Amino acid sequence: MASLPSEKSRNEKSPKKRGEKRNKEALTLDEVRKLGNELLSSRAHLNNLPLLLSLLSPSPRSLDAALEAMISLQSFFLPLLSEMKSTGDDQDPETVFKTWLKERFNEFTGLLVEVAVSSETDEALKEVVLDALMDFVKLGKNGSFQYEMYHNLIKSVVHSASPIDDVLNLLQSKFFKYADVCYFTYTSMEKITKFIDTKATEPDMSSSDNEEQWKVKNEAAIRNAYSVLSGVPPLDLSPEANYEMWSEHGISSKEGKASTKPSTSVITKKLKLRFTKAWLSFLKLPLPLDVYKEVLATLHQNVIPCMSNPAILCDFLTRSYDIGGVISVMALSGLFILMTQHGLEYPKFYEKLYTLLTPSVFLAKHRAVFFQLLDSCLKSSYLPAYLAAAFAKKLSRLALSVPPSGALMIIALTHNLLRRHPSINFLVHWEEEENKTADGSGEGNESNDDGKETAYKPVNHKKRSGIDPFNNEEKDPAKSNAMRSSLWEIDSLRHHHTPAVSRFVASLENDLTVKAKTTEMKVSDFSSGSYATVFNDEIRRRIKQVPLAFYRTTPTSLFSESDFPGWTFWSQPDENKTENGVEMNSIAEEIDQTNVKRQRVEA
Repeated sequence: MASLPSEKSRNEKSPKKRGEKRNKEALTLDEVRKLGNELLSSRAHLNNLPLLLSLLSPSPRSLDAALEAMISLQSFFLPLLSEMKSTGDDQDPETVFKTWLKERFNEFTGLLVEVAVSSETDEALKEVVLDALMDFVKLGKNGSFQYEMYHNLIKSVVHSASPIDDVLNLLQSKFFKYADVCYFTYTSMEKITKFIDTKATEPDMSSSDNEEQWKVKNEAAIRNAYSVLSGVPPLDLSPEANYEMWSEHGISSKEGKASTKPSTSVITKKLKLRFTKAWLSFLKLPLPLDVYKEVLATLHQNVIPCMSNPAILCDFLTRSYDIGGVISVMALSGLFILMTQHGLEYPKFYEKLYTLLTPSVFLAKHRAVFFQLLDSCLKSSYLPAYLAAAFAKKLSRLALSVPPSGALMIIALTHNLLRRHPSINFLVHWEEEENKTADGSGEGNESNDDGKETAYKPVNHKKRSGIDPFNNEEKDPAKSNAMRSSLWEIDSLRHHHTPAVSRFVASLENDLTVKAKTTEMKVSDFSSGSYATVFNDEIRRRIKQVPLAFYRTTPTSLFSESDFPGWTFWSQPDENKTENGVEMNSIAEEIDQTNVKRQRVEA
């Protein structure tokens, strides 16, 4: 049996003594190679092990020496993975040796994690170190995935104070394509995010860091956690999915288990379950605003389809939808999917959607998605007439204050609303009935006890000129009196300063109740509009007749009386002119010159 290392070598694991080793004069590459060869050739040179460990650091003095030391250590530990189980009497020399060897191995893997995560590490060294670490993860426990080691790596990545882009890119390009790596990544993220949540809500007051520093650290950890979760590629949910495993036993981390390869459906089910738990744990964290927005923007595409039960996101999405502003706009996509595909009931959905219609939404970054979803939400034929009328009236009122691109969008939405819901076409064509009651009102909308309109027939009441009964400030569409109003705002767009708007509004002059002769407007064609798009479309438009400034006679004034009917223009007579048009000043000058000549002659 090989002789055991000296007591001094056993205590080399302390950071202080290891630092003293590193502060010594750097070894040359040949010396490092010699130390490695001796360690691999005989256990009599086990004292070389702590010395080689001291050469590993994020910023080594010699990159080549660090690479050589890392390769020698990896070659030494790989064959001994199965021998490092310390069983038996603690006083037994063999047991003591295995315990010491296990401690050195843990120190080595800890250094690998430190070097892989540090932003000071050279890219070449970082890639080699990460490959070595993942080899240990793959070959540990007789072919089972060594979850504890991998969990330490992911935990260090999440809690790293330096940028994690490099190590995350390496994980994405080389390891996240394996199903078992993704599975244990989700498992680790579930535990790590629960720890972040605990530290965020119950900071260690005995620590020297104050509460503000804790918030900064937790916010950085939350951002890193989102980067890891979003960095894992979406699950392949097709029945023909072919999952590739990194370790021999795949998603099972226990020895002797999974003697037979599980079916694709079983793997998919387990992946979706871990995926769901990881994301639910993450969404419970106090997300920074920018992360919150990014999560909502991608939730309906990357998260909801891969969850085992998407309906459990209803609390998060409804809470986000109730916040208001841009957060509500971005939460609409996920909420709409849960309502239409997973049976979510949200009674105040349309009432909240109605309050989102403000001028600011026409300038939002995600306005294109919002208006397409708005058009989809208003497509159902079961939508009550008062609700369709309220949205049409609200949009038409906004047309007076939004940019031209927004006005085009409103015209398209209004066109679709009038075409889908013929019961609100009276908003563009009021007809007064002859048989009215004594007070001038006829039969029309009926209201229930809470004041909500229940019928779609307009009230034929006597209108007061210039008075619009619509209440634009009312947040409840049922109480907005939209059924008693009209879309006069749309008619005013005929005189819009932008030609594209005034031309497009003419599409509402058609009889939209005849669906065979009309088609729905594609909101996506207008949802991304801006001043630039409107201007570019206008300058590309071909004009058949070009107006020319041609006059048969020379104009005597800038405007003619026909330009302003009812106005009369006249020119004020010049005091220096006589009735015959001869200037008096010229005559006066001639008289003065004659008098001067006479004075000279007399002199």
